[in-house]
Amino acid sequence: MSAGEPAILGIVAVCAMLAAALAALRRLVRQREQLVQEREVVYNFVHDVSEAFVESDLAQVDFLLERVLYYGMQTTRACSGAIYFTNAGGETMAARAVSAMFPPVAGGFSQAEWDAAASKHRYLDSLVRSRSVTVGQGLVGEVAARGTPLLLEDAARDPRVPVFDPDALRVDSLLLAPMRFKSSVLGVLLLVNRSDDRPFAQADLNLVQALADQASLTIHFAQFNEELNQKRLLDYDLHLARRIQNALLPRELPAIPGVDLAAFNAPAREVGGDYYDAIRVDENHLGLVIADVSGKGVTGALVMSICRSLFRAQAPGCLSPAKVLCAINRTLSEDRYEDMFISVLYAVLDQRDFRLTLARAGHLKPLLVSAGGAAAAQVESGGLAFSISDPETFEAALEEKSITLRQGDTLIAYTDGVTEAASPDGEEWGPEALRKAALAPIPDESASARLEFIKRELFRFVGGTTHPADDMTLFVLRRSQGD
Repeated sequence: MSAGEPAILGIVAVCAMLAAALAALRRLVRQREQLVQEREVVYNFVHDVSEAFVESDLAQVDFLLERVLYYGMQTTRACSGAIYFTNAGGETMAARAVSAMFPPVAGGFSQAEWDAAASKHRYLDSLVRSRSVTVGQGLVGEVAARGTPLLLEDAARDPRVPVFDPDALRVDSLLLAPMRFKSSVLGVLLLVNRSDDRPFAQADLNLVQALADQASLTIHFAQFNEELNQKRLLDYDLHLARRIQNALLPRELPAIPGVDLAAFNAPAREVGGDYYDAIRVDENHLGLVIADVSGKGVTGALVMSICRSLFRAQAPGCLSPAKVLCAINRTLSEDRYEDMFISVLYAVLDQRDFRLTLARAGHLKPLLVSAGGAAAAQVESGGLAFSISDPETFEAALEEKSITLRQGDTLIAYTDGVTEAASPDGEEWGPEALRKAALAPIPDESASARLEFIKRELFRFVGGTTHPADDMTLFVLRRSQGD
């Protein structure tokens, strides 16, 4: 080795060290630039969303998803993208935000429909939004199930990625980032192809995942606010329905010599439209109604208010319950209410001889308890509910039944909420339990006392709840002893 060689080797070593240090410095600079970029993206997103909250009382989830997708595409230079958001129940997902010519990676598409579409963009947007994704299946579903991001730099080689003939829908590179909140996945952000024809890199994935994580907290609370607002609207709907339903019920039942009347209505968590009424037919006859509409909420209560008005218009002056029911059914049939059926029991009491004539439009058979509780039997008569058949069929099926109440006889009419009331274990109270409560000896045999006894037995069975799953209505008519 010559005298100068050690010096040369030293210089080479120093140069190598400098090159390595320079490379490390460049990596640090790139990492710093990436961190700065991530911070800027997150800052801009938070700033944008904060302004949205200031400008309105509630930033909607769809708006936030659109903003997340926008920043994700801007940051990574993605050509198109979508956000699949978890539906209620968490088993499926649907595209709630879609941008540009996003290919239908879930389910493909019809070439004929594509060729015929006047606007390719609108066709794709509608197609992608209309298809649900099952959590755990397909690329999007797998990312949602695992909760971990996925980067496909060469998506064309992955068999899970569909191949499309139109060049505009070619998938070269894919990036999927889960939108996580605590242990749950709210959605999946999916980006397709970079505009500079380079594949997505790990840096892109890190950046988009940071954005998705930051956005998930905001979106979670926006979703919570939407659900809270929907609950408030539902509560108001039920409150309004409850008020309408209460307005349908008589404040007090008429006092009739020789007859004892009592009624009870327990509102449900969901208003069902139970209704009872006492209508003066003429000076010697009283009409008694108990009805149940299948519809829920304000709609059910409004339909029942229509029925109440029709009864009050048709009942006066008509001694035939069947004729009244037929007239009302014909009126309702002119404008049927889809999926809404009304069962009615209507009876006319002759106050002179205590003869009761009744007809049932699909309602439960009333229970007739003989004096002293010796026996209880259902009063038989045929009939269909309102709005389930044409008027001719309804009238052919309807039957009138007449009975004469003896002293001490009691007639009990009720809605299905009574017999179908469930215990904490899910067991129904049932018609037999009602019959036993109607026959049980009690010190006071008045209609109100019998009603209170049945109520106590019923609520003891269901665990004392004051808000049953369905409306419960009881109507008790008793001919007094000694009259």
